[in-house]
Amino acid sequence: MVAPGFVFGLVLPLLLRADASADVGFRFASYIDNYMVLQKEPAGAVIWGYGVSGATVTVTLCQDQETIMKKVTSVKAHSNSWMVVLDPVKPGGPYEVMAQQILGRKNFTLRIHDVLFGDVWLCSGQSNMQMTVSQRLIARRHWSSQWVQKLVWVERSSFIPCFHGSNIRSLLLGAELNFKRGDFLQAQQELEDLAKVDLQWSKPTLENLGHGNFTYMSALCWLFGRYLHDTLRYPVGLISSSWAGTPIEAWSSERSLKACGVPRQGFMPSDLETGPSEYSVLWKAMIHPLRNMTLKGVIWYQGEANVNFNRDLYNCTFPALIEDWRQTFHNGSQGQTERFFPFGFVQLSSYLSGATPNDGLPEIRWHQTADFGYVPNLRMPNTFMAVAMDLCDRNSPFGSTHPRDKQTVAYRLHLGARAVAYGAKLTFQGPLPQKIELLGDMGLLNLTYSQPIQVQRHNKIFEVRTAETVGVHPMGGGGWAGYPPRRGPPLIIT
Repeated sequence: MVAPGFVFGLVLPLLLRADASADVGFRFASYIDNYMVLQKEPAGAVIWGYGVSGATVTVTLCQDQETIMKKVTSVKAHSNSWMVVLDPVKPGGPYEVMAQQILGRKNFTLRIHDVLFGDVWLCSGQSNMQMTVSQRLIARRHWSSQWVQKLVWVERSSFIPCFHGSNIRSLLLGAELNFKRGDFLQAQQELEDLAKVDLQWSKPTLENLGHGNFTYMSALCWLFGRYLHDTLRYPVGLISSSWAGTPIEAWSSERSLKACGVPRQGFMPSDLETGPSEYSVLWKAMIHPLRNMTLKGVIWYQGEANVNFNRDLYNCTFPALIEDWRQTFHNGSQGQTERFFPFGFVQLSSYLSGATPNDGLPEIRWHQTADFGYVPNLRMPNTFMAVAMDLCDRNSPFGSTHPRDKQTVAYRLHLGARAVAYGAKLTFQGPLPQKIELLGDMGLLNLTYSQPIQVQRHNKIFEVRTAETVGVHPMGGGGWAGYPPRRGPPLIIT
């Protein structure tokens, strides 16, 4: 048995097809292949595929030529599909999965090898999630027997760290949708399976990790998995399904959009659109086909495309998307994916003054929390958020709202995942204000925070937002005024 390793996968946009089960032979689902990661205990991993109607399918899990378990099912007549749920398996591997179809005297056998069990995370969203390692400023860590906390900023990640005794693998699914000037092959129904896999589960290389803009592996997804693996020390599978310039409506099912009162059909304005934007198109093509997979959780980085498109509905459409994805993956995996699986997301970054025509980004940030200002909350249970407001990248060739420092974002996301998904006792959120008092006679603003804050003495300690007129919305007009430090020892704000 080899030492547990770190594995990740990548899902890119897909070629659509009307009926994935029609006129197909005996096969696994498109994303089930050699070197893959299946969800570990306490959940059971789902193995499924297509075959001949009425045939019997036996799925066997083996290790070192020893049979661990067998599951028997039959091919459904209406869909030509079959499915089994494996018993929970401890993290590690490698294993071999064998599927045998018997119909009369005909006997067909499929095998996939070097399969690991670990935690499987789905990464989705738009450009900030889709940006690749080659587009990021990566903090390179120098290695010795342990990580040395010395960071050197480089324009391109020209190295892939070596994890001794572990495995790093990737999955690249499908080619992009056929679209030109907003006219593309539309997904008219929820697809049952992915249409094409360009690069099956494999070990990462510079070719599949680091070349091309908005192609190949998501840097944020990859770094998030690396940080998780450093803590978990067992396999981590990552699947990235993202597309630049896409609104949340494209990733949402029709039922979740209806629940939020979103118009039944719609497109983004042509001057804003850079990716597929028809309602539910990416849900049908890039999320629904994955629903049978047993997942540990999801991370999400999206919202820029909604700054000037259905912005006022985002406080409903985002929580509705989370709830709908949770229900869909729970049902599709026969209850193996947790009903309220952990869902992490990135609060949108800041932007250069004048880079956008209005204050839409602050409003989207507020709506990302369902107007609570923090997560988890009553409308968004079991969620976690990574703040990126301090990571504005004024020199980013992709715009200041696309910070190239995805390492910091990934680190913050993994802290949230450790706390929410794995129950670690650690600080993963900044202090939240519990009480705000305006002491008018003293000209002071008294803030009481959820945890002590130590403020060191600098030229300016903080900045105070001031409204030019009474009644101005806090995210509207007004100026910034620096507040000089108090003289004396470091100030403790409670």
